Amino acid sequence: MKALSIISRILVGLLFIISGLIKANDPLGFSYKLDEYFVVFGIPWMSSLSLALSIFICIMEVGLGVAVLLGTRIIQVSWLLLLMILFFTWLTGYSAITNSVTDCGCFGDAIKLTPWESFYKDIALLVLILIIFLYRKHIKPVKPLALSTGITVLAILGTSYFTYHCYAHLPVKDFRPYAIGKNLKAQMEIPEGAPKDIFDTKLFYEKDGVVKEFTSDNYPWDDSTWVWKDTKSVLVTAGYKPPIHDFVITDEDGTDHTADIVEEENYLFLSISYDLSKYDLKAVSRLNGLAADAKEKGIPFYGLTSTIATEADIFRHENQIFYDIWFADGTMLKTIIRSNPGLVLLHNGTILMKWHANDIPSFEDIAAKYMTK
Repeated sequence: MKALSIISRILVGLLFIISGLIKANDPLGFSYKLDEYFVVFGIPWMSSLSLALSIFICIMEVGLGVAVLLGTRIIQVSWLLLLMILFFTWLTGYSAITNSVTDCGCFGDAIKLTPWESFYKDIALLVLILIIFLYRKHIKPVKPLALSTGITVLAILGTSYFTYHCYAHLPVKDFRPYAIGKNLKAQMEIPEGAPKDIFDTKLFYEKDGVVKEFTSDNYPWDDSTWVWKDTKSVLVTAGYKPPIHDFVITDEDGTDHTADIVEEENYLFLSISYDLSKYDLKAVSRLNGLAADAKEKGIPFYGLTSTIATEADIFRHENQIFYDIWFADGTMLKTIIRSNPGLVLLHNGTILMKWHANDIPSFEDIAAKYMTK
């Protein structure tokens, strides 16, 4: 039992540390995932707490991971681990059965798990944590106790700083398809011969007041006594989906400008704010100045938002923004950059650099470092 307990502690500890650090790398992204759960459970008002909860979970996971490895306060830690895994097993089980949230966000964008994969992962963790819990009174902390406690505290403090840094700037490691160096057009292409979606078509016909289900191979096409009522297509096998599949940019009239961005061979700036009502106004003057300098050099500069056109127009006038603001899906914009607003520099459709609202440099600095081609 002792050997099994040691193995369980190592596996649980490492998994919690890895999971916590991956989420700490992108606390804002994890808060978006929590928002999805709040909507599913009919408590959208909890969204105001999603960021704080996201940060807390990241720090707690790493702290518990280190503590269980070192045996620090194992009685309390084993109880916390058990309560957490029971809750998350229920949550991922519910998501798997209802398919209400298609990605739990357990490992951020680094490792995508289906709902059922997340549930099975939590079942395995539950077994390991139960072993730790049942053997908890026999687990001794690393000696001296002050050492194991100190290392655990340092891990919590270090994770707290790392989480804040990634929130106040940008993720240290970007796992999304809009990472620096990625080409938008290449990420949107579907390779020749890639598998396509396979659907099963159900046909519903009525006769004598009874509705019967048919397939496309055996429906009563030659019997006029059957009356068609409905047709439903069910996805059987999902085909290939390119990493970027929702990048669509339009103006207020609905004109598509996606190609203007993806196929622009010059340098191009995008000021991205998924929600103008949450715009960090401290960045307005810096972005306006940068846009003016870009215009003087003949470099396109556009704003992207999911806010409706009438509100975007009011925002432009109130903040003296002279560059065009175009429109896109909010989820897609939040995926491009974890800042509101954020700045993206592209060249020939490739993302050269991204900046958080707190880090927007001058045009001169950008030109010197990135516009050398």
